[in-house]
Amino acid sequence: MPRIPSPAVAAAGLVGGYAVARWTKKRPLGGVVLAGAGAVAAREWQQVGGAKVAAGLGTVYVAAFAGSHPLAKKIGAWPAVFSVAAGMAAASWAVTRDRG
Repeated sequence: MPRIPSPAVAAAGLVGGYAVARWTKKRPLGGVVLAGAGAVAAREWQQVGGAKVAAGLGTVYVAAFAGSHPLAKKIGAWPAVFSVAAGMAAASWAVTRDRG
């Protein structure tokens, strides 16, 4: 089975989690999407870079999610989500690009 690059998985988790929560009006369901994608990305980060890389990028993933909330008050919800998703994808790519 072909691998889906971890930067894409992480970004999709942030965007998809928000989209599911917004459209279903069920925040916990969005959290399931966010956590599931985070777990898939973390597994890939661990395989590619080890436990320290996975822990570091996992922390960035959680920080991106948390940071989207205050950012949304300044620039709007969707722009905030897309901004943090892009930042997360860039961080994941930068850390793992030469390892996998």
